[in-house]
Amino acid sequence: MLILLTFYPDNLEIFTHRDVDTVLKRIDASQNIWLRCVQFRDRTGTAKIIKHFELNPSRVNMIFNHSPLGIDEDVEDCLFDSYEILTAQIKNHEFEVARGNIVVGSNFIITFEITELKVLSILANNLQKRPLDIKKWGIDYLFYLIFKEILNNYHIVFDYISRKLDDLEDEVLDDSGDESTYQRIATMRQSTRSGRRNFQSIKSLMAIMDYDDFQWITQPVKELFKEELVHQVDKLWQEYQALRAWMSELMEIQRDNIASKTGERINRLTILSTVFLPITFMSGFYGMNFKYMPELEQPWAYPAVIGVMILIVICSIAYVKKQRWL
Repeated sequence: MLILLTFYPDNLEIFTHRDVDTVLKRIDASQNIWLRCVQFRDRTGTAKIIKHFELNPSRVNMIFNHSPLGIDEDVEDCLFDSYEILTAQIKNHEFEVARGNIVVGSNFIITFEITELKVLSILANNLQKRPLDIKKWGIDYLFYLIFKEILNNYHIVFDYISRKLDDLEDEVLDDSGDESTYQRIATMRQSTRSGRRNFQSIKSLMAIMDYDDFQWITQPVKELFKEELVHQVDKLWQEYQALRAWMSELMEIQRDNIASKTGERINRLTILSTVFLPITFMSGFYGMNFKYMPELEQPWAYPAVIGVMILIVICSIAYVKKQRWL
């Protein structure tokens, strides 16, 4: 799906279509535009888009080969950024990692969304309700708004993670969980790794903004990044590290709980084996059936041996109870 947003001085026009050629014909080169390519994996169509905006053809391979996260500075035809953003799927109670690319030019932004990025859809709806004075700010201001929405999304994600960890902590500390509890914590911790990569990418972007020859972001927008987003990134980074440490602690406690339960099971089996060891010995001893075993001829021998076995079991269990091994 291709979604074209054209920022006219007085209004925002949105055009949606699946055909690349149809969308490209609607592009007004004199205006600022935002082209969203949502779940659009047509290589030929992507090449047409790259060519239309006079970008380096190598960008097509970078889009389809999942180039490493971060800012590409090798080719100076645009600002090319790869992202990997963690989002919470509240309905499914799971996490989803949204991947894609952002391309910023002199008067255009193109977002290639492998999976639809909900924060961008929300941003597009908000822009439709409250048109942006893009003529005053420039298209790079929209780039700033995108990153602002991405960071706001992490506040929601981290709040969701905290609530999940509260529930899991109750299971862990009450020792009411099992191996699945440990697995849920481990899966959550593994899922949040993309957050670290995303924060590092944003920090790299903010670092290269200080370069004198960085032409894609104007000075007013650079100031907005520094004044409003740098502090927010640092705060989210600290919160992210705290959540990771919390997960690690819960995993360690749950691992100890599992090991303790396993030890208890082994201990009970060992005690059970110890209780029945004398009985096994007696059974084996009298099972030899030698001809001159005197007890075999006595009528009281069988019940006596049974009684001794029962007495051994009772005494063994009483001793174990007294030592609090059970």
